[in-house]
Amino acid sequence: MPIDPYILLMLATVGLAALLPARGAAADAVDGVSTGAIALLFFLYGARLSTREAVDGLKHWRLHLTVLVCTFVLFPLLGLAARGLVPVLLTDPLYQGLLFLTLVPSTIQSSIAFTSIARGNVPAAICAGSFSSLIGIVLTPLLAASLLGGGAGGFAPDSGLRIVLQLLVPFVAGQVLRRWVGRFLTRHKKVLGLVDRGSILLVVYAAFGAGVVNGVWQRVSPAQLAGLLAVEAVLLALMLTVTWYGATALRFGREDRIAIQFAGSKKSLAAGLPMASVLFGPQAALAVLPLMLFHQMQLMVGAVIAKRRSHDPVAPAEDEVTPRSERASASRTAAGTGPRSR
Repeated sequence: MPIDPYILLMLATVGLAALLPARGAAADAVDGVSTGAIALLFFLYGARLSTREAVDGLKHWRLHLTVLVCTFVLFPLLGLAARGLVPVLLTDPLYQGLLFLTLVPSTIQSSIAFTSIARGNVPAAICAGSFSSLIGIVLTPLLAASLLGGGAGGFAPDSGLRIVLQLLVPFVAGQVLRRWVGRFLTRHKKVLGLVDRGSILLVVYAAFGAGVVNGVWQRVSPAQLAGLLAVEAVLLALMLTVTWYGATALRFGREDRIAIQFAGSKKSLAAGLPMASVLFGPQAALAVLPLMLFHQMQLMVGAVIAKRRSHDPVAPAEDEVTPRSERASASRTAAGTGPRSR
C-alpha cells in the first residue's frame, strides 16, 4: 500500500523539530514566519477558487449537501461519541485532537485522484472538495469554539481574532484579487504547489518544536498512540461504510456514490494544520497528531478501495438513478474547475 512521500517529509520535519527545536529568539522568528506562511496559504486558497464555478457547481446540490453533512455533521457526532473512550483508550489531549480532526473540511486532491481511479464523478468530487474547503474556513473554527471551547488543552483564548486576521482576511483578499492574479497562479501552479507544501512543513516544524520545548510529548506513550490508531481505523471504516451505503439509500448513481464516498470520508491535512496552529497555539502539536495519522491512513485505505472500484462492472441503467440534468451541470462545471480548484 502506498506511503505518501509528503508524509515522509513531514516525519522528517517532526524529527528535526524533536532534535533541534527553535528556542528563544529563534522560536519567535519561526513563529512569525509560520504566521506569515499560514496567511499566504489562505490567500492562495482564496485566489484559486473561482466564485462563478462554485456557484455553477451548486446545481448538483444533492450530492454536495450529502458530502457536507458527512463532513460537518456525521464526523463531529462520531467525534463526540469517542469521548466515552477517555481514559480507557485515549487521553484527554489526544481526544481533543481527535475531535478537532472530525471538524476540519474534506480534502480535494486525494478525493479527485481516487474518484478518477475508481471511474467516479470527478467533476462532482472537485466541486464537493472546493465547497467543503470554502465552508470549512468559517465553520471549522465555529465548531471548534463550540465543541472544544476553553477546555481544549491549550485552545487559544484569542483564537477568534486570530482566525479573522490569519485565515479569513487573507482568503477574502485572495478572492478580491483573483481577477488580477488568477492567471499568474494558473501559469505557475507547480511552483506555488511547492510553496503550499513548504509552508505546511514550516507550520509542522513550528508546532512540533513548540511541543518539544513545552514537554507535551512526555505525555504520550506508545500504548496511547496504538489506541489512537485503533480508534481512527474504526472512525474511517464507519465513514466509508456510511458514505457508500447512505448514498445508495439516497438513490445516487454509481459515479456519484464513488465521489460521495471519497469526498465524504476524508479530512484535509492542508487545511487542518494551519487551523490547528491558529486555534491551539503552543499545544498544537498534540492537536495535529491525530490528523497526520488519519491522513496517511485514509490515503492507504482509499488507494485500495479505488483500485477495487475501478474493476466494478458498470451497468448503464444504474447511472440513470441520478438525473441527467445534475450530471450535465457537474460536467460543465468541470471544464474550468480542475487545475484551479486544486
